Amino acid sequence: MLGRPADEAEFQWEVFAENWDKQYPAISKSWRTHWEHVIPLFAFPEMIRRMIYTTNAIESVNSTLRKVTQAHRIFPSDEAVYKVLYRAVQTVTKHWTAPISNWKAALNWFALAFSERITH
Repeated sequence: MLGRPADEAEFQWEVFAENWDKQYPAISKSWRTHWEHVIPLFAFPEMIRRMIYTTNAIESVNSTLRKVTQAHRIFPSDEAVYKVLYRAVQTVTKHWTAPISNWKAALNWFALAFSERITH
């Protein structure tokens, strides 16, 4: 580890670029272009960062909807699409009842870091 998480991230980004830029140049170019939007993530402790990038409900829903629509090559009607998507959303929301791991510790951290925003 290089010290600060942001320094480590930049180092790992450079390692990635060395290994993959020839095959996938757009990835590190995109990271380079948007680096100022990526860096704020590293101001959070690792526990919080892990929660942020692993509990993205929107991406989970989008991924589920892509999977179910790709599994059906042709839909006989618009209503058939709606039914399949409805059932997929019903299924994916069942997973939302599970508690977020380390939520109490994260909430304590948020309460300290953003005391002006959190009301008790």
